Amino acid sequence: MRRKLAAGNWKMNGLESALGEIDALAAAHKATQTEIMIAPPATLLSRMVAHAGDAVVLAGQDCHSEESGAHTGDISAAMLKDAGASYVILGHSERRTDHGETNDQVRAKTRAALAAGLKAVVCIGETLAQREAANTIDIIGGQMSGSLPDLATGENLVIAYEPVWAIGTGKIPTLDQIGEVHDFIRMRLERRYGAGVGRSVRILYGGSVKPDNAAEIFDVSNVDGALVGGASLKAKDFSSIISALDASAD
Repeated sequence: MRRKLAAGNWKMNGLESALGEIDALAAAHKATQTEIMIAPPATLLSRMVAHAGDAVVLAGQDCHSEESGAHTGDISAAMLKDAGASYVILGHSERRTDHGETNDQVRAKTRAALAAGLKAVVCIGETLAQREAANTIDIIGGQMSGSLPDLATGENLVIAYEPVWAIGTGKIPTLDQIGEVHDFIRMRLERRYGAGVGRSVRILYGGSVKPDNAAEIFDVSNVDGALVGGASLKAKDFSSIISALDASAD
């Protein structure tokens, strides 16, 4: 049985005053069935450890593919782990778009993350133009082939499907469209890694997940949780999404 995962990506948001949101989140979900992950900005990662306790696991928002070196402004996977992270988000659409990250670069970063003992949340998804051109499945398949390393398991890999056109827009695909993509991802995982591993990898949905639409999304086939942006910044909003995941696991 795959454990549900609620992953919050704070992106470039959060000062020290925001640590109280983690206190509230941890207090509200001490006995949750759902795994709760927060990816704060790097400036808060080590300070958040004491606030997260056992209720919340922490993640980096990106890492470099090299272990160390002359890479000003970058952070290695080993540094993230040393700061208290258990996960790292890789290949997010904003990294692919704003920084021109390729599938090959995402794969190299994922290898580095796994080598450092981190779990990788690898993001894939189509743009609006690709969706309207009926290329979604081809795009998703290509990103999976190019971005995922061979040494992946259900213990060290999570896939996050994030339709780029739905992120922060309030728009979401239909439930049938979400199901089609998640079922395809599951099929490709089983084909590449075998049925055992393929069925153990969790697949998250990311793209304008909010308290008022979470429950119906979590009822869709092969949706094992969510990668949440803005709605994860406040404990009250994120708690509603976590509770919806708990309910879907019953």
